[in-house]
Amino acid sequence: MIYQRSSQLFAEAEKVIPGGVNSPVRAFKAVGGTPIFVKSAKGAYLYDEDGNRLIDYINSWGPMVLGHAFEPVVDAVVAKAKLGTSFGMPTELETQIAALAVSMVPNIDKIRFVNSGTEACMSAIRLARGYTKRDKIIKFAGCYHGHSDSFLIQAGSGAITFGSPNSPGVTEGTAKDTLLARYNDLENVATLIEANKNEIAAIIVEPVAGNMGCIPPQKGFLEGLRQLCTENGIQLIFDEVMTGFRLAKGGVQELYGIQADIVCFGKVIGGGLPVGAFAARSEIMNHLAPLGPVYQAGTLSGNPLAMAAGLAMLQALNNDPAIFQRLEEKTAYLAAGIDRVLKANNVVFTINRVGSMISVHFDANPVVDFQSAAKGDNDTFKKFFHGLLQEGIYIAPSAYETWFITDALTYEDLDVTIQAIEKVSKTF
Repeated sequence: MIYQRSSQLFAEAEKVIPGGVNSPVRAFKAVGGTPIFVKSAKGAYLYDEDGNRLIDYINSWGPMVLGHAFEPVVDAVVAKAKLGTSFGMPTELETQIAALAVSMVPNIDKIRFVNSGTEACMSAIRLARGYTKRDKIIKFAGCYHGHSDSFLIQAGSGAITFGSPNSPGVTEGTAKDTLLARYNDLENVATLIEANKNEIAAIIVEPVAGNMGCIPPQKGFLEGLRQLCTENGIQLIFDEVMTGFRLAKGGVQELYGIQADIVCFGKVIGGGLPVGAFAARSEIMNHLAPLGPVYQAGTLSGNPLAMAAGLAMLQALNNDPAIFQRLEEKTAYLAAGIDRVLKANNVVFTINRVGSMISVHFDANPVVDFQSAAKGDNDTFKKFFHGLLQEGIYIAPSAYETWFITDALTYEDLDVTIQAIEKVSKTF
């Protein structure tokens, strides 16, 4: 495939945008080459500025669970745009999507909408600190909760890719209140809690990690976190920006039957528009202004276009009880096909999968945390990425990102993908 127009556009972008992109992982620094500039998308496919069609496995990093340009979402946004794009005042639509979200997710009474997953996680931490009157938090190496200062301590995803997991610009004062734990290691968490008795406000975790590739929680890990938090008066925060409304109607809380204190959402809840949210029981959420002392605000929070898109998406998911089973089956089919062809070509790999999130790690050993994810063969991943791109398959341009499966993918698309992987793997 030829990407001449994308190369021209990237060169132009570099003159006026830092690195030519508005989010670092898009720059292809981890894999080399020139970023692909998208012109349009529909269903399971991207159409780039050079006229190429690509089968899409990032799906805007998760929200396009029903495919690009999903008609009910598009229609809802267009209809709402004709009535005005922003008011900075309450609308009925905000209450409608809030009520639906609360009805779909276990263990939440109230929800507040913001504009991104970063904002949701940042606000959840502030709420937890205000509720507990403690300062410190525990996060896990390789888990990414957005680019708020508190979280850029051994962060995942783009921070790993660019070799700066401890970002310049984050003060020592902020860093000292963030304690770093190893994912899937309860003993490590317990040690941190004991060493900081009655000082920890919250433990924040991707309950299924997606920012060091897909890494499932090992049996007992989430249950153990819940117990440790309960015993020590700590708020357990599930960052379900990726997993919420994707792995199950009620997210990971429903999937594994574990209750968090505060839950963060993004991606799917916005139907492809910039939306985030955080939610909890009333006793916690009532600490937010204007009811309580914890301040959080946003001019564009509850934006009518974003609310319209999110409501249409959640309604579609809520009204289709078979959707998550279909996603599970398609992802399992893809995983089985990849496993088969990579083994046939003697490729060293491990596949991790939960529901419609899946990753191929180029290492023979189990990938259970940041340390094991970092051992993957990045040179092989680069060949894998570019080989698939030439075959019309678009996966994340980083070994530290999960793939997201959409219901718009057909089994024919999956077969084409498996065949492309078979072809590419013969070149390793």
